[in-house]
Amino acid sequence: MKAEQILHLTTPNTSYLIALMSTGQPVHLYYGKRLAHRQNWDGLLPHFEAGYNTMVTYDRNYPGYGLDDVCLETSGLGKGDFREPMVELTAPDGQMVTDFKIRSWAQFEGKKPIPDLPSSYGECTTTQIKLYDAVLDVELILSYSSFKEYDVIARSAWIKNNGTKPLTIRRLMSMQLDLQSSCDQLLTFDGMWGNERLMHSHPLTAGTILNDSKTGFSGARHNPLVILKQKQTTEMKGDCYGCNLLYSGNHAEYCETTYTNKVRLLAGINPSGFCWQLQPEECFYAPEAVLTFSDKGLNGLSQNYHDFVNNCIVRGEWKNKPRPIVINNWEATEFDFTEASLLKMAKTAADLGIELFVLDDGWFGKRNNDHCSLGDWQVNLQKLPSGLQGFAEKLKKLGMDFGLWVEPEMVNADSELYRTHPEWAVACPNRIPSESRNQYLLDLSREDVQQYLIAVFSELFVSADISYVKWDMNRNMSDMYAASLPPQQQGEFFHRYILGLYKVLDTLTAQFPKILFEGCASGGNRFDLGMLCYTPQIWTSDDTDARQRLAIQQGTSYGYPLSTISAHVSASPNFISLRNISLETRFNVAAFGVTGYELDVSRLSKVEKQTIEEQVVWYKKNRQFLQFGRFFRLESAEKKPVWQVVSQDGEQALLMLYQHTMQPGRPHERIIFQGLCSEKEYLVQGREQYINIAALGELVNRVLPFKLRQGGVVQAVLAGQYSIKLPEEQISAGGDLLCGWGILLPDQFAGNSYSEQLRLMEDNSSRIYYAKAKG
Repeated sequence: MKAEQILHLTTPNTSYLIALMSTGQPVHLYYGKRLAHRQNWDGLLPHFEAGYNTMVTYDRNYPGYGLDDVCLETSGLGKGDFREPMVELTAPDGQMVTDFKIRSWAQFEGKKPIPDLPSSYGECTTTQIKLYDAVLDVELILSYSSFKEYDVIARSAWIKNNGTKPLTIRRLMSMQLDLQSSCDQLLTFDGMWGNERLMHSHPLTAGTILNDSKTGFSGARHNPLVILKQKQTTEMKGDCYGCNLLYSGNHAEYCETTYTNKVRLLAGINPSGFCWQLQPEECFYAPEAVLTFSDKGLNGLSQNYHDFVNNCIVRGEWKNKPRPIVINNWEATEFDFTEASLLKMAKTAADLGIELFVLDDGWFGKRNNDHCSLGDWQVNLQKLPSGLQGFAEKLKKLGMDFGLWVEPEMVNADSELYRTHPEWAVACPNRIPSESRNQYLLDLSREDVQQYLIAVFSELFVSADISYVKWDMNRNMSDMYAASLPPQQQGEFFHRYILGLYKVLDTLTAQFPKILFEGCASGGNRFDLGMLCYTPQIWTSDDTDARQRLAIQQGTSYGYPLSTISAHVSASPNFISLRNISLETRFNVAAFGVTGYELDVSRLSKVEKQTIEEQVVWYKKNRQFLQFGRFFRLESAEKKPVWQVVSQDGEQALLMLYQHTMQPGRPHERIIFQGLCSEKEYLVQGREQYINIAALGELVNRVLPFKLRQGGVVQAVLAGQYSIKLPEEQISAGGDLLCGWGILLPDQFAGNSYSEQLRLMEDNSSRIYYAKAKG
């Protein structure tokens, strides 16, 4: 048995090799660090001389060759591969066996869009392998687009029915990666509402791990991003593989470890609840999967994804464009607002330098609570007597742009839309549909619903000078049924809904290219590459508590760049955690993302307003490389969380040190940078930050000529007017030292001998350090 052809796919730093075997299978040989091209790859070719007793022999001419122990590029049922399959079909005669063999392959520059689905774009070389099952008269095409500037291979697959009768697709995954691998851990990013995308590590032992969503959307429970790594791989070194799905619906990632320690990774549409009737001469396209490999640890893998998302996923007017600082009224007012109260908030925000005012839920219909009016997208003139256009004009006079919240995919039973078109709501025959947040889902699998939404929101978006749209979606799917489809096609509902959503988004974003769309789904319930093709940033979580956001934003950063991570400074105590965290630390965490504010700034004290004004000035000065620089997840020498972003040229960096708990008796603290130029000298300075007088408690009485009562009126008045500036921290050091051993920080105050040189850091406090090359 021999390889008829070996395909060598390359990116700047990786190689991917496929052997086209004489038996008809594309066999996976290698994916990893780039190899020099050569004619002879015999050292990678597997040997098939010895089988085992219960092995199913694929070809009687090669008795040692069984598919169950081969690294393959695709797989099915019935020919001896007993692992999770990439493809499951039911033929018109009921058989489920498939045997796809190579018919041809081709290679061309660039890549073609996937019909009806979003996909990546950019300079690449695409390799397509066409396979054919002669019994079923069905083609399977495997597509690989290797990018020329990014260490990414975009994978996709589709099936064409060349027969004369319908064929049922029960599973078509987007990609299969079989590794003869030393990977022994799978990282997933899991959670729930208010606690999304927390990283979990799963040891790889014999068996299968499933990471999936059955909510109808990509979901907060399990993000489609998964990472394979070696146990010894760290943030800064070691091998790891990433796979992310460019899809916003139900997904599944299977990771199976075999008895011979091979690993199979599958990613694609979740087979649960899915089947598709493929008519003669029709094609079915699976969504795109995005693969990357790094031998520079998890930070290297994340940076691969960050560069790729910024340049090959996000598109249009806002590609690589700094995002505005917004203020959103939701946490400040919820439904209880008037035009006057909003303008008061906006006036203060404009004075502080904030650039865009977002009017959230409650502006339309009779929407004074979440029980009614979703679907009735006419402005409530009792709340906004000037209408949307008049309100936007008043914001313009303040120097602010206008943004608007919408939730197009939903409807309340108490709405004119539902009373007119109850058949548009998703519901099963003879069942009472379940509500979530007092609302139903509109059936976007229907063409008439899609056209209605396009018409309504096209009219809405031209009705005022709108610069930003927050596209929300506040429930998961239930009662799944498409009244427009026959019974045998009900398994198509989930996917057809997502196709309908993409059609609506594609039309509206093309029609309004200058509007910045932000995705939202009860926070981060639909944070995925598919949505990022239309919404360049996504509301990361409804939980704006800085300590919890530290974990949420860190988990998100493994696959998504800071330019996509929407992060706001909210009131304290936080409305979810009831945790009290300083205004400076709330800002520091939000600064590592697309920063905004989510509180009533008109009600803040003098010192809080001054603090926000300085934060806004500082963020505007640094936002280009905060949003688009190279991001690193690090730790201090004392294992405290550290985030760092460095400019692409290595000339400047910002590093945040976060302290969960203050403890006396700790060693001298040391911070280590990454990505700076080793031969250059840098000036490192702490960002100018302040601490509230009230945070010092009784300590302040040691230096005042009079005594303050804790929690008293005098203390509250002073805290509202004055704050204590943190000590200036400044040191010069070479890039080699900063990125090697690091530098020591001044001592922390720990109960004795207070001086102006000591760092004041309480529980859940932080400081940002700025390193800039001299000369």
